[in-house]
Amino acid sequence: MAEEALLLLLPKEMVSGVYKSTEQGEVENGCCITKLETKGFQVGQGLIERFANDTAKFKDELHIMKSICKDVWTTVFKKQFNNLRTNHQVIYALQDNKFCLLTLMSAGKQYLEHVSKYLAFTCGLIRGGLYQTL
Repeated sequence: MAEEALLLLLPKEMVSGVYKSTEQGEVENGCCITKLETKGFQVGQGLIERFANDTAKFKDELHIMKSICKDVWTTVFKKQFNNLRTNHQVIYALQDNKFCLLTLMSAGKQYLEHVSKYLAFTCGLIRGGLYQTL
């Protein structure tokens, strides 16, 4: 129960902290979102590095994506993705129907402009995990 509360509060505080520590011009240029994504990238690299020590080398891209869905997402968000789709080339679509960071914002359209702030860390997390496995 306490872990779930931390999971919801941590991104809020990260976004708040990054936006408070920057100047107004940087906020308008998207520098804050880049900082959040960079932090997520570092965390994703670290998590995959930790999991890679415990498992064998990944065979292909699909196994890498499955590892991110199964290991990283479960570790960070305490659940797996609902769906992983691919066109068997280079495009993968990861679907989480109850993504905890967005379920609270999905109640109304007034929060749509803030969604990118809260997704930046998560996008960086996935990118970092993918980068580390290459």
